[in-house]
Amino acid sequence: MNAAAAAGTWKLGDLEVNRIGYGAMRLTGNGMLGNSDDTPIDRGAAVRLLHSAFEQGVNHIDTAAFYFSPLRSANELINRALASWRDDVVVATKVGPGRDASGEWFSMASPDQLRGHVEENLRQLGRDHLDVVYLRSNGLDSVAEHFGALAELRAAGLVRHLGLSSVRPQHVTEARAIAPVVCVQNSYGLDWRRADESGLVDLCLEQGIAFVPFFAISGLRREAAADQERDARLHTVARAHGATPAQIRLAWTLHRGPHVLAIPGTSNPAHLAENIAAGALRLTQEELALLDRLYSERM
Repeated sequence: MNAAAAAGTWKLGDLEVNRIGYGAMRLTGNGMLGNSDDTPIDRGAAVRLLHSAFEQGVNHIDTAAFYFSPLRSANELINRALASWRDDVVVATKVGPGRDASGEWFSMASPDQLRGHVEENLRQLGRDHLDVVYLRSNGLDSVAEHFGALAELRAAGLVRHLGLSSVRPQHVTEARAIAPVVCVQNSYGLDWRRADESGLVDLCLEQGIAFVPFFAISGLRREAAADQERDARLHTVARAHGATPAQIRLAWTLHRGPHVLAIPGTSNPAHLAENIAAGALRLTQEELALLDRLYSERM
């Protein structure tokens, strides 16, 4: 069994993936987040990192055309890395918000602009169709018109499967009335559980939809890289498993349900191996209860 398969698998529609995947945002550095001091890794190193992920069994990559810095594009690095792995890796991307060539954000595309977003992802990834496309809602009250536009692109063969990102339960219901939803991607982790409070995680399980958290390691620190974990209880659980606190955070997330996928991102090969290995960790009920108390005390 490859390392990434230790946590099991889930199907995004008809595409089976290991539950430990990889998020590509950090391949570009954090320039897209306004931190110009975070320099992206060398292109060759980025491709080698992706090849290492594939060799360890990662077959689900999360990306977006707006993951770029002045020096790097995540999509184009993925395209280069996939030269000999193209049929083995599911690539999921996001559309809706975007950035212009200078890096400035625009909040949300109109429905008729989404085809351009899809075509830009196709060009950058070197594909004739996209495996999975998320509509990132960016505060939309209704997703119907935008999701309907993507459903038309799915019917035309440009997109295989559709997902939703940064949404509420009512958006899932609204979208499923238009076309199948195979995955939902929201911020979620040990100390950031709005998707539990709203019932979204359980709704996804009931409907057979993958729930794909982002910021599962960084939690309330969101885009920030994992820093020194201060809670002694998390360190206690980590020591019991010979693991790092970041690995325990990932393991806790995967324990939330068989439909939960992980997409931790890193530019560090050692952290990549640690993230993948987290899928093999099995937390006890006592440890899960201890970690849950950590969250309740921070509320």
